Amino acid sequence: MKPISAPFTVLTDHVRGKGSSSRWIAHLITTCCAIGNMLFGYDQGVMGGFLTSAPFEKTFPSISHGNSTLQGFTVAVYEIGCAAGALSVILYGDRLGRRQTVMIGQTILIIGAVLQASSFSLAQLIIGRIVTGIGNGSAVAVLPLWNGECSRADNRGRAVLWQLNINILGIALAYWVDYGMSESSVTGNTDWAWRFPLALQCVFSVITIFLCFFLPDSPRALIKMGCLNEARDVLDMLSLEAEATKRAEDTALLINLVEHALEAESVGSSSLGDILTQGNQRLFQRMILAVMSLCMLQISGINLITYYATVIFEDTLGMSRNMALLLSGFNGLEYWLATFIPIPLIDRVGRRPLMLFSAVGQCISMAVLAACIAFPNSTSLGYVAAVFLFVFNTFFAIGFDGIPFLLPVELTPLQTRGQSVAIANGCFWMCNFLVVMVSPVMISNIGYGTYIVWTVTNLCFIPLIHFLIPETLQADLEDMDVLFETNPTWVIGPGSRQKIAKIIADREETEKAVRHENIGLKASVVGVEDAEGY
Repeated sequence: MKPISAPFTVLTDHVRGKGSSSRWIAHLITTCCAIGNMLFGYDQGVMGGFLTSAPFEKTFPSISHGNSTLQGFTVAVYEIGCAAGALSVILYGDRLGRRQTVMIGQTILIIGAVLQASSFSLAQLIIGRIVTGIGNGSAVAVLPLWNGECSRADNRGRAVLWQLNINILGIALAYWVDYGMSESSVTGNTDWAWRFPLALQCVFSVITIFLCFFLPDSPRALIKMGCLNEARDVLDMLSLEAEATKRAEDTALLINLVEHALEAESVGSSSLGDILTQGNQRLFQRMILAVMSLCMLQISGINLITYYATVIFEDTLGMSRNMALLLSGFNGLEYWLATFIPIPLIDRVGRRPLMLFSAVGQCISMAVLAACIAFPNSTSLGYVAAVFLFVFNTFFAIGFDGIPFLLPVELTPLQTRGQSVAIANGCFWMCNFLVVMVSPVMISNIGYGTYIVWTVTNLCFIPLIHFLIPETLQADLEDMDVLFETNPTWVIGPGSRQKIAKIIADREETEKAVRHENIGLKASVVGVEDAEGY
């Protein structure tokens, strides 16, 4: 099945062939993906702000401080929907393309948001959260793929981190919308205090769908689907070369590179069974690394803070509801600001150093939180704990917020990328469900022990990152095929930066030789034509 082409190309055609101005096409794709991803963050943060509010508990009396299990399930059931949505991409994602899959996901999300915002029964609220999750899960599984596959090697890290930066802005926005609606004299004591924040999701989905009409699909996805003419057109669109001949050469080189990679991966052999085998391309290992990177994000403990920041401030640290909401708002704002830190570093320093730095910082932060919360009667330690909620978010934002979404795109081969990333996202959401479901129960039953659990998991990340995850800095997506093909071992992390740098240098030398050969061939043809004319 061929993807539906973007019907309106006025934005992209306006800057096509304009040299560096053409980068705005990639920027627009990143913007569209970022707004779509904003819903991921917004829905993570929005429930925590009104979960314990009087209007919400009046409508849903079975959800209260005294029923942490049902409270956790109502919040976490969204993740089950997200997991189902992500895994569904295995069935249709590669056939429809990246852009069209995003549009379908956002449409489903709108339906779910309407169901949630209009709920008068707990059953409808739960169904609405599942439907919203299905839409969000399918979109989130594809958004980094679309963005990453349309980005240049020297800018791919920044592009995906910008996308995830807006995701965290969604969390901050959710906290402040909850706070504003709760404190408003007009809506504070009405159902609008929670209905409006849930309905607001529709706005972002509509904007994302609107932008999709003006933007091209991923050229790599188009090549895989056999849509070579469309792929050439998109690559021509994305090229920063002003000269048409040079753009045509670059397009031909990349298409040849991608087609060669597909041949090496055995074209047509991309079933689920093939992903579970290794082969020369190490398909299973690469899928496991994609799963591992996203699951590490979840079991770091970040969603304990994201979903339950207000509950932690109010119940665990004994603050007033007003202060808890206010601090949650500042917590989300600080978290978002911290995501700016890695953007200028990601394509200079690399992925591995940032992840290792964050893992160490997260481990220390959780250990301090455990020590402080172990003494609940100490006001001073309560303030220290509040500070370290912010500190943990900062460390997380530097190396764990965006990079785990980038790595599945970079580490998996094109032939199985859609399926591998869908599986990784499905596992990501199931881990998310587990964390969100058990967090209120853990807080109620083992108190500070909750933070000891996350201290240990973050400690385990350090050797996993060091030994198993390779560096992808400045690499084309197809360069990673060569790295795994020439390094048939699970311990691929140490020395990977030097290895990938050599692979890049060899590829660039080959491309230079091909260009030189083409120039020589053109010159000889012109010479023959001149001689014949003479």
